[in-house]
Amino acid sequence: MPIYEFRCLACNHIFELLSLAKNDAVELKCPGCQAPEVERVLSRASYVMGSNSGSPRTSVTSKSCSGGSCATIDIPGPSR
Repeated sequence: MPIYEFRCLACNHIFELLSLAKNDAVELKCPGCQAPEVERVLSRASYVMGSNSGSPRTSVTSKSCSGGSCATIDIPGPSR
């Protein structure tokens, strides 16, 4: 049962939609202003990867971009 996130193009409200079944007919409207103009946004994710104190840790680098902010996530793993 995936959870999808949407942003209202009228009021910028971000909301979630839980998909219960593939064939569910859902009318997408902003719960704030009832506008039907919405776009799907990339959801944030969280994870835990080991607990060794000597292991490399995930780092997040944030910066300002045109129209908002961007982030780069460096996930430790095997070198190439």
